[in-house]
Amino acid sequence: MRPNMVTRTLVSLAAVAGLAAGGLVGAGSAFAQPASNSPTVAVSTKDVAPLAVNNLGLSTTEARYVQCWLQDYHGYNGALDGLLGSDSWKAMQRSLKAYWGYTGGIDGIVGSGTIKGLQRSMKKHQGYNGGIDGIAGPATKAAFKRFAADSKPYC
Repeated sequence: MRPNMVTRTLVSLAAVAGLAAGGLVGAGSAFAQPASNSPTVAVSTKDVAPLAVNNLGLSTTEARYVQCWLQDYHGYNGALDGLLGSDSWKAMQRSLKAYWGYTGGIDGIVGSGTIKGLQRSMKKHQGYNGGIDGIAGPATKAAFKRFAADSKPYC
C-alpha cells in the first residue's frame, strides 16, 4: 500500500472505533430504563415455569386413562386432562415405589429410575421384553401404550 492509503485506512479505522466507543459512552443506566409511561408488569415464577409434561408417547386420551387408574389406586387428584405432568408422575412414582423397586424421590421427574420401575412393571404385565435400562425407548413406550389401553375401564 502507498503511504497515504495506509494513513487513510488507519484514520478511517480510528474514526469507526471512536464512533463506536462514543456511542457506548452515553449508554449508561438510563439507556436500559423503560420510559416512565411504560407499564410495569409483575410476573411470578409460577407464570414462567415450564410445564413438565411427559406422556412417553401416549396420546392425551391414552394418558387420561393412565390418570384415571392413578386416581383410583395411587392418590392422583389432579385434572384428568391427558397431560402426564409432575402430579401424575408423582402418583406413578408412589406406585412404582410400593411395587416395582423404585428408590428415588417422589418428585414427579421422569428420570431413569422412574423408567426402570416402569419397565419392571411393564415386563410383568404388559409384555415388555427389553432390558431394565432406564431408557424410554420404543419397546418401553409400546408397553406403556398397552398399559394405557388396559387402564381405560377406570375412566
